[in-house]
Amino acid sequence: MRLSGKKVFITGADGFIGSHLTEALLERGANIIALVQYNSFNYWGWLEDTEVLEKVSVVTGDVRDAYFLKKATKGVDVVFNLAALIAIPYSYLAPDSYVETNVKGALNICQAALENNVKKIIHTSTSEVYGTAQYVPINEKHPLSPQSPYAATKVGADAIVESFYRSFGLAVAIARPFNTYGPRQSARAVIPTIISQMANGHKKIKLGDTRPTRDFSYVLDTCEGLIRIAESEKTTGEVINIGSNHEISIADTFALIKKIMRSDAMLIKDKERLRPDKSEVLRLWCDNSKIRKLTGFKPRYSLEAGLKETISWFRNPQNLKKYKEDIYNV
Repeated sequence: MRLSGKKVFITGADGFIGSHLTEALLERGANIIALVQYNSFNYWGWLEDTEVLEKVSVVTGDVRDAYFLKKATKGVDVVFNLAALIAIPYSYLAPDSYVETNVKGALNICQAALENNVKKIIHTSTSEVYGTAQYVPINEKHPLSPQSPYAATKVGADAIVESFYRSFGLAVAIARPFNTYGPRQSARAVIPTIISQMANGHKKIKLGDTRPTRDFSYVLDTCEGLIRIAESEKTTGEVINIGSNHEISIADTFALIKKIMRSDAMLIKDKERLRPDKSEVLRLWCDNSKIRKLTGFKPRYSLEAGLKETISWFRNPQNLKKYKEDIYNV
């Protein structure tokens, strides 16, 4: 199913990945309804920093409200569900809000889509549902082992979505990105944490545990993966990883960013940023063979190339000033 000319509803369009996906889908000729979380400031998140606002229909609301979603998705062809609470440390403090947004939100979207005969839902999951790798690379058959309240709610959301496929024949695909990075990413993520501190001239870069490994994907590659999953008829009813099939430790990621930015900063461990021992996911490495087979997707950006694009964006003073690099953001 080509998305050109289709009416596409994107939840979380005001967020990091959602704003980039909105831009990418517009380039494909889709007609976009961008859902941003309602607020009294009428502020549309990262969409405010794009040049596409006049080309999309922005609606404000909340995925926690089933009645709202049933009205908002009338006449929609495809739904990309990116609305979620995602910060792991905050999920230790406010787990109930994660259940309401991530699990109940997914349920509301599925019910609305079923009632309104939506042709396909692409639900965004996370590699955090796998927990620390029991084998590598991690394919879609890897056991699920959520190690944080956040990850647990994403497991629940995935199960809700899959149940609507099995129970009601709702056309769904569960996309499971590994660690996406790039311009506009939240300061709570490790790569913006490193870059923003270095760009502001800090000589001591505060991080938590630097032993874990991650499989990083540049945001435009993640968006391409989501779009390929939406367009392919082979992905309905499937869970599909999106990643690079390479792993790197946080310590080595720091060293690479330091090299690119020509920084002489040193790394220091900040105890406030450490996760509980049993909650830290120590190893993630994506097996992306399934998405390659089903859709032909291949990442275009190497880690170094993607980091250069990201660093360039952060070095723009107008962008950098939006980050409070001296505050630990849970």
